[in-house]
Amino acid sequence: MTSAPFAAEDVRGYLHKAGGVDGMALTHGAGGNCKAPLLLAVADAFQAAGVTVLRCDLPFRQQRPSGPPRPADAAKDRAGLRAAVAAMRELVTGRMVLAGLSYGGRQASMLAAEEPQLVEALMLLSYPLHPPGKLAQMRTGHFPELRSRALFVHGSKDPFGSIGEMESALRIITAPHELIVIEGAGHDLRRGRFDLNLLTGGLSRLLA
Repeated sequence: MTSAPFAAEDVRGYLHKAGGVDGMALTHGAGGNCKAPLLLAVADAFQAAGVTVLRCDLPFRQQRPSGPPRPADAAKDRAGLRAAVAAMRELVTGRMVLAGLSYGGRQASMLAAEEPQLVEALMLLSYPLHPPGKLAQMRTGHFPELRSRALFVHGSKDPFGSIGEMESALRIITAPHELIVIEGAGHDLRRGRFDLNLLTGGLSRLLA
């Protein structure tokens, strides 16, 4: 599949143009950038399925080539995702999906909870339910406010949340949602039996 560099106000990344009318803004986790192999594979899979995908760097990564986000970065990162969605709305006429890996997915879900009309669906890869070993620090306070349909993709060996913990947490989401479990995979979704068709098929079911 092919992609081209893309830039707009507060937005930087790569556009995977497809022939369909739907779009997706896809972003990375705390330790990476939009060039992460997983994001590239996901973008190619959805492009092949007819979805135009913008793989984008969060504002904290646009400012710093390495290192994790700081607490003060979160609001700016959500603003960056809002800008990415707005840029994509100029390119596609169909449904819009906001997607992210780990930290990027958490910020995407928080933005969608704050602005329920922003996108039609979320795709959250390896949602960081809590810091490893710190079950008391659950990151689910905004889940009851989610109104967008949501696809969660989680590894069975993810230290940021077990499958049982994820299933329990998702019960407080009233919007339609689905959990896809990648057996044997950790937080990076590697070393598991990960068929990307599970993502495209799962999202199609949610949006049907």
